Amino acid sequence: MTRISPNFQRHEFACSCGCGFDTVDSETLAVLEEVRGHFDTPVIVTSGCRCPEYNAQIGGAEHSQHKLGRAADIQVKGVDPGEVHAYLVELYPGRYGIGRYDTFTHVDTRTDGPARWNG
Repeated sequence: MTRISPNFQRHEFACSCGCGFDTVDSETLAVLEEVRGHFDTPVIVTSGCRCPEYNAQIGGAEHSQHKLGRAADIQVKGVDPGEVHAYLVELYPGRYGIGRYDTFTHVDTRTDGPARWNG
C-alpha cells in the first residue's frame, strides 16, 4: 500500500468499480489533511476518483470533479456531516465545491468558482 500523505493511502481514493483508476489531486489531499488535523480523528473516503463509466453507472454528474481526481466524499469518524460541512464552508468561503449530505460531506477543488449545496 502506498502512503501518499501522513494520513492517507492511494487505495483509499480508488474507483469503486475496480478499474484501477486511483489518482487524487494534491490540493484535494491537502484539504483532507486539514480536515483530519482539525477534527483529530480519521477521515474515511467513501468515494474518491471515478472512471467515466462508474460515474455514469451511479448517476454522478456529467462534469463531476470525481472523474478528475479532484473530489472526495468523506465521513469524519464520530463527527456529524453537517459539522464537517460548516467547518469547510467557514475555512474556504470563496473556494471549492462543498456539499452536505445526510451521511457524508463532499469536497472538491474545482477551479471554476465555489459551489455549495445540500444533498
